[in-house]
Amino acid sequence: MTPHLPAAARRPLRSLVALIAVAALVFGAAACGLQSGGALPLPVKPGSITVQPDLEGQTITVGSKDFTEQVILGYILGFSLAAAGANVRDLTNIQGSNSARDAMAAGQVDVTIEYTGTGWINYLGNEQPIPDSTKQFEAVRDADLAKNGIVWIDPAPMDNTYALAVNQENAAKTGVKTLSDYAALVKKDPAAATTCVETEFRSRQDGFPGMAAKYGFDPAQVQMQILQTGIIYQAVANGNCVFGEVFTTDGRIKALNLNVLEDDKQFFPHYNAAVTMRSDVNEQFPSIAKVMAPVMAKLTSEQISELNRQVDVDGREPADVARDWLVENGFVKV
Repeated sequence: MTPHLPAAARRPLRSLVALIAVAALVFGAAACGLQSGGALPLPVKPGSITVQPDLEGQTITVGSKDFTEQVILGYILGFSLAAAGANVRDLTNIQGSNSARDAMAAGQVDVTIEYTGTGWINYLGNEQPIPDSTKQFEAVRDADLAKNGIVWIDPAPMDNTYALAVNQENAAKTGVKTLSDYAALVKKDPAAATTCVETEFRSRQDGFPGMAAKYGFDPAQVQMQILQTGIIYQAVANGNCVFGEVFTTDGRIKALNLNVLEDDKQFFPHYNAAVTMRSDVNEQFPSIAKVMAPVMAKLTSEQISELNRQVDVDGREPADVARDWLVENGFVKV
């Protein structure tokens, strides 16, 4: 989601700005938390993933966005390709979805793991998601290749979509169980529906504005606080925010005993994770699809939620969590 998270589709008039932004990403890495093209932080050896002739000794740059799940997925991708023989440049933790997408388009990043809903709504500019997850993947795969030369492969079962959550006390106090209940509360008593969100969710059409339109309430009525994504979970648990934006695969939902409101009108798109790369990268390294297919197939919502929990609740490093998961599943050795 966004999870999570993605931004508006690139437009041709922004190409020069995008290139400047990418240069700032690479050369100003310290300012935004990037490892500027460094090596992976931990070594791996082949397991069930074996060295592939087209990848052996080749340099491939792996990117990710700057939230926990994306960094974990970035390292899962990077370690997998390293076990297949590639020299992986680590550009995980790029600040913001738009920057990550522009970095790929400009050739600074070769491969990432992206979300189908993000591609369909934000990068391709569609307003309505496709309810079936398989059809959603196929639609974004075909359209993004035709329009932008981006290849989508190996969709995972995991689905990290947006949601609103509430703690147990406020759930009982307000009686809100669904987003329709939330909309009714906003209309009846806006002060009782204080909601914390992060910046992207506040403005994205697959976020709060679109949700408000679907559920028939005025978003301007909501008493809203803008917080960093990671802070929202604890703020909801503490009751500082009655409701808060969450990602459905975040391990803190279970750890903090939060209630996720049912999306009873099925507004939020599917956000299944899939490997993405430019078409030239796919043509040069066809084994990426072969290497990543079994890895992505293992990534269920339950699996990634547990990995997220280990980072956000237990305080483990994303690279350690990613590598240990790959080792446990036999994909790589140490």
